[in-house]
Amino acid sequence: MTGTLVLAGTPIGDVADAPPRLAAELSGADIVAAEDTRRLRRLTQALGVQTTGRVVSYFEGNEAARTPELADALAGGARVLLVTDAGMPSVSDPGYRLVAAAVERGIAVTAVPGPSAVLTALALSGLPVDRFCFEGFLPRKAGERRTRLAEVAGERRTLVYFEAPHRLADTLTAMAEAFGGDRRAAVCRELTKTYEEVRRGPLAELAEWAGAGVRGEITVVVAGAPAPDPTALDDAELARRVAAREEAGESRKEAIAAVARTTGVRKRTVFDAVVAAKPRPGER
Repeated sequence: MTGTLVLAGTPIGDVADAPPRLAAELSGADIVAAEDTRRLRRLTQALGVQTTGRVVSYFEGNEAARTPELADALAGGARVLLVTDAGMPSVSDPGYRLVAAAVERGIAVTAVPGPSAVLTALALSGLPVDRFCFEGFLPRKAGERRTRLAEVAGERRTLVYFEAPHRLADTLTAMAEAFGGDRRAAVCRELTKTYEEVRRGPLAELAEWAGAGVRGEITVVVAGAPAPDPTALDDAELARRVAAREEAGESRKEAIAAVARTTGVRKRTVFDAVVAAKPRPGER
């Protein structure tokens, strides 16, 4: 008999939000793999439960090395509970490798559904929620961040990001440059905690606000791109969009194809606009 891998959601702020099944799983698991064992200890104390199984750390630094060990334990019949610091495992947190290893071995994987910063922020944002995509953390380097944002500048679905407070102002400024300063967004801070705050407004306005400094756990929700109107885009605007993508690191061919895709304009038309925008001999 093989064991079972249980992915358990943990509170993102208020401990009272812990799913009722979490206490039973914590006390009954053969192995509890925790992103931070100290936070796990605080959580079990708050819930009034005691772990009877073995507790091991499972975080970004040892995830690759510890996955085979946990997969072997599962294959041997253990019930392994995976918890992260907050929210659901695998969502920008450790977990994916272990789930993949368990699935590959034919081991059962189940979940204790719980709080999610992604869905909570999305619901509170006031932005469309019928279609959305989660983009996780953006790259830390400015050039890589610009490239990533350029890739989704025309995305029609609502976008959800995680960000560190000390990088928030730079990220919002980069978003304003890539998406337009008037694109609507919401910065959700300290969700379900004492100082919960949801700040809504255009990206340019939010970037200015964040420049004064922001603390806490941050989730950013950005409205999707408006439906393109090909008739409203002249050659100069098409060429400008291609140039912006090239500056972000795309090749001209890639940039032209991306602009055509996001605007609904034929690639040949975009190409002709780029050629027309080139300065002629003797011009500056």
